Formats: sequence, structure tokens, C-alpha cells
Amino acid sequence: MKKDEISFDEGRIKIYSEDCIKILKKIPDGTASLVITSPPYCMGKEYECISDDVESFKSQNEKVIRESIRVLKKGGSLCWQVGFHVKDSVVVPLDCLIYNIVESLNNELPDDSKMLLHNRIIWTFGHGLNSEKRLSGRYETILWFTKGSQYVFNLDSIRVPQKYPGKKYSRGTKKGQYSGNPLGKNPTDVWDIPNVKANHVEKTKHPCQFPIVLPQKLIDALTNENDLVVDPYLGSGTTAIACIIEKRRFLGCEIKKEYIEIASSRIADALKGDIPYRPDIPVAKPDIKQKVAQKPEDFKW
Repeated sequence: MKKDEISFDEGRIKIYSEDCIKILKKIPDGTASLVITSPPYCMGKEYECISDDVESFKSQNEKVIRESIRVLKKGGSLCWQVGFHVKDSVVVPLDCLIYNIVESLNNELPDDSKMLLHNRIIWTFGHGLNSEKRLSGRYETILWFTKGSQYVFNLDSIRVPQKYPGKKYSRGTKKGQYSGNPLGKNPTDVWDIPNVKANHVEKTKHPCQFPIVLPQKLIDALTNENDLVVDPYLGSGTTAIACIIEKRRFLGCEIKKEYIEIASSRIADALKGDIPYRPDIPVAKPDIKQKVAQKPEDFKW
């Protein structure tokens, strides 16, 4: 094993304690079926340089996305999950910057390898910090691009239950037949998934951890079993765990030793089938019989 490489499951899962640009440059062209990540937002988090700003974000992501496109197979997918850069209550929508970066890089690509945007997925969550000078933010965005127009999309693997499964056609040749697909309906591009905060079963010491089901849904839909998935910003290892669950190969990068240790521990647990995670189930509604769900008398809303 190389000094900067940690390998699991006979090499199916690899993580590197090295800058992602250096590792991406070592990956051969057209190797990965999916590159999926959430990069730093350059807002002074503990894993960022304090001097990073929006210009830093654009510069860093241009380099990483350029290499990510190169390592993708034709028909492979690029999924970039971002939120907002916030300073003094003024926000910059980072997905707009990512879109512009990809469009600029498209000028360098042949027609059959241009990156095409298929969905701007909104990930919404019910809890977070409450703002005082603007509306409280409760969503982030995933941009899903493919390398060319022919691509993997396993819709049946991510279908969800219909709201009215007993609905039938009322006229025409299909009158009396159920109108919905027996396997479920196509999910929308708005995903309501609880974020990882406080007492969430998946919570680690990483300050910006994402729920496993978020990359899991994308991995399930956009890759096939044994395909290679790459995450340039490993963090707490969430994407690696989703790959283990879905039987994909994985390669990820992380420069902070503390996060490498967290990810390694979680990966080892996942390989033993002992990783706690919240499955993709509908967000629970509060039980109004519980006192905590009842409105205090002096509340004015």
C-alpha cells in the first residue's frame, strides 16, 4: 500500500490523504462512471484557509472540475452539491458559479463529450440555523451533468410510491386500468431529506456532514454495480459508505488527518454491515398529541 493510500475490501474502496488535484491527475482518462462531491464553500470553516473567498472558490473548482471531466467515461455523470457563500447576510448562489465553470470548460470539449445539465436538484431540509437579517436557508443544490447525451439513468431503482396508487384511467383504451407505474413514480427534482445535525444517527465530528441517502440515490440512479465512483472531497466518508451499500467501487481524497480517521472508521463499520444510517423514508410529521409539538399559549402565530 502506498504511503498516502488506505485501501479496503481488496482495493475496491480507496482513500488518499492527499490534495485531490494531485490524485485526480494520476487517474487515467475515462475511468470513472460518476464523480460526485460537495466542495468547500470558502467561508472560513475549520477545513478551509481563512483567506479563501468567492474568487478562491471559482479557481479551486475550475481545476477540480476540469480533472473530474477528464477522468469521466463518456456517458458518465458529474454531480456537484453546493449551497451558498454567505458574508454579512449577503449570499452568492454557488451552483450558478459551478454552472458557468462547466459551460466554460465545454468550449474545450468535443461535441460528443460536452457536459450536459439534466437536473438542478433541490435538497431541502427542515432544520438549521435561524437567520435574523434574511430568510432562514433550508436548501442546497445538486447539479447533475452527463458527459455526452448517452448516459446511465436507472430510473426504476429510485422510484418512489405514488400518492394515489389506486387511481385508474377513466377513459380511452386503458379505461379501468391503474394509471401509475407498478414500480412507483419518477421522483421529482426536490428531495426532502433531513440534514445531519445534533442527534442524527449518522453524526460525527465533521462540521458539514451529509446524509448517506443523498449520494446513495445518485449512485443508485447514475451508475451500475461495480462501477467506479470518485469523490474529490471525502470529508467523513459518506459517499464511500453509499458505494459500499450499493456495491460500487470508490476512490476519494481528503487532506485532514482527523477526517481520514473518521472516514476510515465508518468505512470499516460499513463493510461489516454495522454502519448506522437513516434510510430514504418520508420525513416524519410531528405527533400533535405530544406536548413538544403543541403551540404554547403565548405564541402569536
